[in-house]
Amino acid sequence: MLNYIWASLIIIGICVAGLLGRFGGEDGIIDGAFAMARIGVMNIALPLAAIMMIWLGVMRLAEKSGMIDLVARAVRPVMKWLFPEVPADHPAMGAMIMNMAANVLGLGNSATPLGLKAMQHLDELNPHKGTASNAMCTFLAINTSSVTLIPVTAIALLSSAGIPDPYQIMGTVIGATLISTMVAIISVKVFEKMPVFRDQGESDEVVGGETKKDEVLKKIGPYGAVILVAVLLAMGFFACLAAMPDFHQAVIDKLHLQGILDQLAAEKATLEHEEVAGEMPGWRRWMFAFSLTAIPFIWLFFIVYAWVRGVKVYEEFVEGAKEGFGVAVRIMPFLVTMLVALAIFRDSGALLVLQNLMRPLLDLVSFPVELVPMALMRPLSGSGSQGVLVEILTNEGLGDTLKYTAATMFGSTETTFYVLAVYFGSVGIRRTRHALAAGLCADVAGIIAAVVICNFVFG
Repeated sequence: MLNYIWASLIIIGICVAGLLGRFGGEDGIIDGAFAMARIGVMNIALPLAAIMMIWLGVMRLAEKSGMIDLVARAVRPVMKWLFPEVPADHPAMGAMIMNMAANVLGLGNSATPLGLKAMQHLDELNPHKGTASNAMCTFLAINTSSVTLIPVTAIALLSSAGIPDPYQIMGTVIGATLISTMVAIISVKVFEKMPVFRDQGESDEVVGGETKKDEVLKKIGPYGAVILVAVLLAMGFFACLAAMPDFHQAVIDKLHLQGILDQLAAEKATLEHEEVAGEMPGWRRWMFAFSLTAIPFIWLFFIVYAWVRGVKVYEEFVEGAKEGFGVAVRIMPFLVTMLVALAIFRDSGALLVLQNLMRPLLDLVSFPVELVPMALMRPLSGSGSQGVLVEILTNEGLGDTLKYTAATMFGSTETTFYVLAVYFGSVGIRRTRHALAAGLCADVAGIIAAVVICNFVFG
């Protein structure tokens, strides 16, 4: 499934970019793709390596001291039902529990190294390297739909926009994430039994000295010629558009695409908007204080507990930290591959075209059309969805109920494609099986739940 989605994002993005004249320039897909690749390596992967060194060192102390085993035994019945393939005493159990706890507490990026460590342990049990196991798919589905107690970023944006009582979304986010988590668990358990998502290796059957892939390659000759001709014709058409501005503008006017270009320009202005923070109210100071205190408390507790248990804390911390950089290097190709495709699809204007096409259908089911950009952007991009949320919150023409709903959607859903690329990329998984389908089901459930719950609570 991921092969089709990734290729479709790039193909559709390039075609739309050619039609709208968004190949080059600072708003074009070329600069956008290179910029996103650079961000993936310099701003995400390398900083993640430093964070991972700290957390993997702490995890090493927790393992050596026996603390993870104690926690795993406390929740063993639930974890055994969710992950029947994982032995109860395997380190993967403890790592998954730690990751889930960090997500529930709203620790944000600090939960990622714990999840990557859990994925490494799960890969140790994986009989088919390169193909996601049932346990991996279940863990990723739960990770993308995790119950959240404190949606710090969403509340902070509401407060900065002057929305009254922003902390009220804590209840709606908990309700929406409970529903999305239940849907994620149900869908991943159903999908893993379907033949289309069967768990098997990717070995090629050899018949008469030739593999099945060789036989397939012989049959695609005519189709390859058709595709080549289509690509050449498309390149010629887009070159004509770029070389003849008057003709290009006539095409845009004929297809009524000027509105798309105007919306893209407005979105860029919104993303460049700088947040002006006022004085932090008391409740917000306490909430941030709790989030900040949780991390040092975890460090202190595990280090002191390990020391008391006779663990050589310095040596073991260093041994755990050694793994951090290697994991970051492994995820770089997967991260860049996914981020570039998403950047092309978004910067080309294809995402905006999709939003406009979906509006009539969503009108029929009474889904607020103003929330369509958030619903489509959230699984794709964290920064993009945050920009969409800022745009909604600063729009004086929208009511508070709609703004609470948008913030709840932001706080109760996850950037599924990013999580999938990072977690599976860390262990070289190429066949993701039903993980993406289950994650998207959870996203849809979270979005619908956010609309229904917010209408009930605030409407």
